[in-house]
Amino acid sequence: MAEARETSGATTGGVLRYVRSTAGESAVADLIRQADVPASAAELDDQSRWWSYDTRIRLFAAATAVLGDPDAMFKVGAAALQTGLAHSLVILLRTMGSPRQVFGKLPRAVQKFSTTSTMEVLEAGGTSATIRYRLHDGYPHSRLDCRYTQGLLSTVPVIFSLPPADIVHEECQSDGFDACVYQVAWARRSRLPWRRRGTPTVDPELHALRGQLQILQSAATDLVASDDLDTMLRRIVTRAAQAVLAPSYLLAVEAPWGGPALVHSAGLPEDVVPGLVTTLLAGEDLGAGAVVVPVASARRAHGRLAALYRPGDEPMGDEAAMLAAYAGHAAAALDLIIALEEVRLEASRAGALLSLAHQLAAAPDVDAICTVVVDALPVVVGCSSASVMLWDPAEGQLRAHASVNPDPGLEAVFAEAALRPEDTPELMEMLSAREPLVLESASSSPVLRDLLALMGVSDVVVLPLVAGDVFLGVATASWGTGETHDELTGDVLDRLRGVGDQATSALQRARLLETVRHQATHDALTGLPNRVLFLDRLVEELAAADPGTLVSVLFCDLDRFKQVNDTMGHAAGDELLRQVSARLRAAIRPGDTVGRLSGDEFAIILPGLDDADAARSLADRVLHCFDEPFRLDGRAIAVGTSVGIAVHRPGAGAEDLLREADAAMYRHKQQAST
Repeated sequence: MAEARETSGATTGGVLRYVRSTAGESAVADLIRQADVPASAAELDDQSRWWSYDTRIRLFAAATAVLGDPDAMFKVGAAALQTGLAHSLVILLRTMGSPRQVFGKLPRAVQKFSTTSTMEVLEAGGTSATIRYRLHDGYPHSRLDCRYTQGLLSTVPVIFSLPPADIVHEECQSDGFDACVYQVAWARRSRLPWRRRGTPTVDPELHALRGQLQILQSAATDLVASDDLDTMLRRIVTRAAQAVLAPSYLLAVEAPWGGPALVHSAGLPEDVVPGLVTTLLAGEDLGAGAVVVPVASARRAHGRLAALYRPGDEPMGDEAAMLAAYAGHAAAALDLIIALEEVRLEASRAGALLSLAHQLAAAPDVDAICTVVVDALPVVVGCSSASVMLWDPAEGQLRAHASVNPDPGLEAVFAEAALRPEDTPELMEMLSAREPLVLESASSSPVLRDLLALMGVSDVVVLPLVAGDVFLGVATASWGTGETHDELTGDVLDRLRGVGDQATSALQRARLLETVRHQATHDALTGLPNRVLFLDRLVEELAAADPGTLVSVLFCDLDRFKQVNDTMGHAAGDELLRQVSARLRAAIRPGDTVGRLSGDEFAIILPGLDDADAARSLADRVLHCFDEPFRLDGRAIAVGTSVGIAVHRPGAGAEDLLREADAAMYRHKQQAST
């Protein structure tokens, strides 16, 4: 269960510091152990944290026991100027001019330390005051708390270099009275220095100013030493509590690289923080109970910092000036950490671009290139998701090839995406203008809007990948709702272009290599696999064949091909080979492979056969595809074929199987000629 925010860390810290100065560090450990408080000394000394009333009283009781002094809590309160009272508060109180003015404002000061009590000033004169102090209903009154309060009251004249006040306490809430009533009396300040006896040797204001300066210097060092923004924001709020003691704090900083504001709060319910952040960053009024200062440097305005009081409570004096001093250090530290982060980001981006170049050079094909590019885009551009879509000229559409998304499930969804110009005006515009586009989901065409919504994307920068006059596709960098940079056409687009240029070169190279590989492994006339690729596929099929299935090869040789060449010319012969190729493709099964081995010789790989009869059945299908004459130069030319069948046997290799099919084809040709 979370601690109730009822007692300021200034109070708990003051107790710890008094025990430490009186009895040493081991006594502090004993104090925390006896109080049974689940917190460290550093946590109890943190002025931005608040604790329950129960924790406060248990610490008071434990301190009394550890020190062995029944009146320890009066002494803790009386020593607050040295050990517990915030220097900023001392300075504020000193500016009021006299003890009388301070006692008049004291009820407002109480809110900085406790939410469980109410103080009233019944009377305040030049050298005396009557204070009524009441613990709220539901809390058990403690004499230790009462003595601590008396000790604090005695220090007010000391702030003005006067002797401590005398306290007369005849009505105590522990004795059944409705409230504690304190009669406070102090000496009048003498104008003659030699008549000021019993006054402190060190001016409390000077002591507070020195302490405040040390804290400011320490805050600057502490903030600059922060390793990341989240740590720094937490430290800013912690340090703000040393400037202005308040029940709650709110810090909202604009995200340096786009996206939602960076927020850190203390003492506020989570459900109210978003609304307060919106009001705070908009510069609107948070009410009389708020001390609000800008977190800004000469370079940039980062955001705003607020110390917030409960409804009905108000700040004391010029607390905004004190809070602004810390906010100034915070802004300078934010400038530094943002600059360092920008250097790290640029170094990371430069490294990513160099790595991208190496990986693209090693990428073996188009799919690998697309994967390398989408992996690099979030690092280089700073987007949350990215994709590459390539243009398919045969289908006339843009098809997804690779993507990266915080939700891996969406990558599989995107893999099925395709965009047609007739359905997507944005694509039509890009095909004609070849210029980058910045798209917003809300204003996109219906098809694109549906795709972006499906992918959880609100804003996209689309870069066309163009090689010369050839449109290859697009690379995209995208952001979800609230993540977008303010400016998507500046550095973001420049970095995207840097990746896009490398991607375009790599895709050109890959397609050139694919063309060269295709030419090296395919017949230029028919587009069928040549002898080299055919044998490679045959080796693969033999290695992958299941024990219960057969692999067969059909070897085909055209009848009367030489006659066609001699009588009608080579152009007609080439056209005949192309038509034969088309008929063979139509005759085979989806998993079969047909290749042109040389001249008028074709071969077909038939994997996954149940028996030799299945091979003969497929051979008959091939023979029948030559029943119809071929049309060459407007004439019907009958051309037949001879087919040889070979079925793989254990121990035989691909070349053996092909030779057997070739021999069977010649036997078939000889039988047909007799």
